[in-house]
Amino acid sequence: MYYPLLEITELVGVLVLVRISKDFGDDFTTAFTLEDPKSLQEALTSVDADFWNEAVIDEMESLEANKTWHLTDLPPGCKVLGNKWVLKTKRKPDGAIERFRARLVVKGYRQRENIDFFDTYSPVSRITSIRVMIALAALNNLVIHQMDVKTAFLNGDLDEEIYMEQPEGFVIPEHASKVCKLDKSLYGLKQAPKQWHEKFDTLVLSHGFKVNESDKCIYCKSENNTCTIICLYVDDMLIFGTNIHVVNEAKAMLKESFEVKDLGEAKFMLGIQITRTANGYSLDQSSYIEKILKKYNYFDCKPACTPYDASVKLFKNTGDSVRQSEYASIIGSLRYAADYTRPDIAYVVGLLGRFNSCPSREHWNAIERVMRYLKRTANLGIHYQRFPAVLEGYSDADWNTLSDDSKETSGYVFNIAGGAVSWKSKKQTILAQSTMESEMIALATASEEASWLRGLLSEIPLWERPVPPVLIYCDSTAAIAKVENRFYNEKKRQIRRKHSTVRELLTIGAVRVDHIRSEWNLADPLTKGLPREKV
Repeated sequence: MYYPLLEITELVGVLVLVRISKDFGDDFTTAFTLEDPKSLQEALTSVDADFWNEAVIDEMESLEANKTWHLTDLPPGCKVLGNKWVLKTKRKPDGAIERFRARLVVKGYRQRENIDFFDTYSPVSRITSIRVMIALAALNNLVIHQMDVKTAFLNGDLDEEIYMEQPEGFVIPEHASKVCKLDKSLYGLKQAPKQWHEKFDTLVLSHGFKVNESDKCIYCKSENNTCTIICLYVDDMLIFGTNIHVVNEAKAMLKESFEVKDLGEAKFMLGIQITRTANGYSLDQSSYIEKILKKYNYFDCKPACTPYDASVKLFKNTGDSVRQSEYASIIGSLRYAADYTRPDIAYVVGLLGRFNSCPSREHWNAIERVMRYLKRTANLGIHYQRFPAVLEGYSDADWNTLSDDSKETSGYVFNIAGGAVSWKSKKQTILAQSTMESEMIALATASEEASWLRGLLSEIPLWERPVPPVLIYCDSTAAIAKVENRFYNEKKRQIRRKHSTVRELLTIGAVRVDHIRSEWNLADPLTKGLPREKV
């Protein structure tokens, strides 16, 4: 055993703890802590010491059950890695503490490439893929359940020889000079994510699932008129099924090999609230938005009707920076919302992010406007319905740019089941000489995303076969005329390449382009600030 647990005294030699039984019953009162402890000693002297005790013990039990290491003498010439305890409180959507979590993390930054590790790449499911799967769930009335793999990285097998110091607080006195030789992967190792994904991938494929070539973290299995989809995001996963029986079969398969926590019907993942409605699914980040409003002291601000005042022109600050670190922190928080469920603020967040290095008072006024808008619209989200079962996109570009270097902003949005599944608002990297050129650059970017989405859906059994071309609406007749003509004489090589990209995708039948009036173009808010009536 790792621990002779009796009571808390002080952090000297072997950590002395009591195993406390947890009871989160009806009479349990949740304690709110302002910050997570920075060290084990701080945790064990806090008001929540009993809960941190339990979290640390649970972690050590998992390490022991998994046979993560064994004690040995350090061989000559080998380096030993340190470790530390990372202590976090996991909260519910309403901010209440759900559980206390302790992780023993190796100081992997001391690992030497080609000695302690080799390949480290590990895929992570795109948030776009997750939204597409939820849209398909709405279309086909699928069941969505959620599971969490406990100590996921401990399941990976190690090929390298790695030594680690004994964990803080759990040094065995009679073997104090020995070190831990890692037999399994551990949090903090550079190769840990890769080893975990390989283990998961091998298991799922051996049970008849097929990996999606467009997103290596999407697995599908179709048999007997049923379909099961597993979407993996590090150690969290969503399981989609045509009925509860196939979902339970997938759960049983995972429980045989991993220690998992069954969270039941999906309700909250990656800061996103998932709500099943009478005719589909809804995604929102209302609790996250409330959290950042409180964090940056905007919770009691006056609400605003639009995220950005279209009459305001923002330029680089030539004076002194105003609260730069706080500004960058807010932009990072807003970016998370803009990328996950709030395309309505994607343009202004991208615009304000260009001034991260040296914000001015005008930039702060603009960011306060965004916070006031979120105060008014905190409960807005994306809703996917049972129709239409079609993928369509919108592309746009802003010629009247506000950029100091005269580069335009591209925007696109793609919808399935009546809700947005993919969007982007991005400053163009090529200097366009006309509206037509800027629209063509935006259309090329949208076409590439459409091709990827089409490839993703083509390997999902629930989507119609053969997959039709993705229709992209564009409000520039000049740009459409240019891409429909296979000949294009332009001095700029970059513009010719964009034309060739769209032409190739049109030729192979991956996309098709049609005209739409500007006032009906859903990508318009991703390229410019709009007045109140249009918002």
